[in-house]
Amino acid sequence: MTEPHYVPAATIRARFASAMSGMYRAEVPKYGVLLDMVRDINDKLLQKDPTLRSQLEASDNLQRLGDERHGAIRLGSAAELNTMRRLFAVMGMYPVGYYDLSVAGIPVHSTAFRPVSAAELRDNPFRIFTSLLRLDLITDQALRERAAGLLARRQIFSARTLELIDTHESQNGLDAQQADEFVREALHTFRWHEQATVNAATYQQFLASHRLIADIVCFKGPHINHLTPRTLDIDAVQQQMPARGLDAKAIVEGPPARRHPILLRQTSFKALDEPIEFIDVDGTQQGSHTARFGEIEQRGCALTPRGRRLYDRLLDRVRQRVSDPAIAADQYLGELEAEFAAFPDDLDVMRREGLAYVTFGANPNKTGNLHSLDEMVSGGVLSIHPITYEDFLPISAAGIFQSNLDQRETQAFARSPNQQTFERDLGSSVIDEFELYAGIQRRSLADALHTLGLDEDRRSGLLAQLGEA
Repeated sequence: MTEPHYVPAATIRARFASAMSGMYRAEVPKYGVLLDMVRDINDKLLQKDPTLRSQLEASDNLQRLGDERHGAIRLGSAAELNTMRRLFAVMGMYPVGYYDLSVAGIPVHSTAFRPVSAAELRDNPFRIFTSLLRLDLITDQALRERAAGLLARRQIFSARTLELIDTHESQNGLDAQQADEFVREALHTFRWHEQATVNAATYQQFLASHRLIADIVCFKGPHINHLTPRTLDIDAVQQQMPARGLDAKAIVEGPPARRHPILLRQTSFKALDEPIEFIDVDGTQQGSHTARFGEIEQRGCALTPRGRRLYDRLLDRVRQRVSDPAIAADQYLGELEAEFAAFPDDLDVMRREGLAYVTFGANPNKTGNLHSLDEMVSGGVLSIHPITYEDFLPISAAGIFQSNLDQRETQAFARSPNQQTFERDLGSSVIDEFELYAGIQRRSLADALHTLGLDEDRRSGLLAQLGEA
């Protein structure tokens, strides 16, 4: 019997990412302006800097640059989150990391659905940052119960989408026709709906509590609220946005500009005020809603737990001195530059000090000490390349969210992480991102040492030195 041919998850993921980008470009024309600007900036920089082009090629980042996107959605219930996990699994995307945004007064907690292996990331690194509303943080009991009732009655997935998810799980894949249908059907979940599911008065009640609560509760589904391209020079993007008619936020979130970028830097144009209709007993009532915005990111090297502790410590010092970066942007950026002078800006120094994750490549034509990992790198026997940070930063995400909120209309929420409840609602544990990066680093070293022809004992000794870095 002929085995059925199932479409690879990476192929479905790439098709879905492309379809979503086309849909969002049609819904939000300024997203198209953003894509054109980012492409122009990236192309000019690569033409001017052949060394950067070579580095991107060596680390498998050049081929994915133009297609790379991440999006974000906000869900309202455990049932929605659980089904969304199953939907993303069809595309080879799994929940990585737990993010508590209540730290910034935002009543959600989140994970990022993304590919997890180096090969899958190279094929297509599409990610969706997925937040779940924390009903427990809404202090007004009547409002909380009203929200729960509205969310319980909505169905954000089409019947055919649910059937195709079941099919994928039962037969461990989708054939070509099923995959095409899955992309078309699943896309509907993420579309913008111009009609709210509540009347204007109810919408205003939720808005007065928090704008994100209104955005999550008052609509038919979790419209994609931004879709983010990757740039090689986010400072150029920040500078050029006003000339392109885009209202840029005050600062770039994340670490300062560096010769060797780390983690994630993000900026955005501010959320659009879009016309919507409210349901009323006498028909419909015109209004508007602010939710969707344009975000851009520049990704750098993934940091180890030690590196993240240093990063967090330096950032905390800056934010203790500048409580509102949007108001004191120049002071904030100056403080940021000064504090981050303490973070090494050399890839091999970061590797040696155990701050950053890298991949290793073998250079068999080089000779040198084959017992010391550090000397093999310094002697060129092993080359190193940064592992791209594929995840998110809670403070940066919160900064983007906050720049699109009217703080006069929001309730304060106490910091309240609850990963156990999130994972119960999700229906699985989230994956530890540090373990993923460490595994990629270790496998790359093992492969390089094998290419060099070293015996098993020597390979084991060198692999053990990763733990000493």
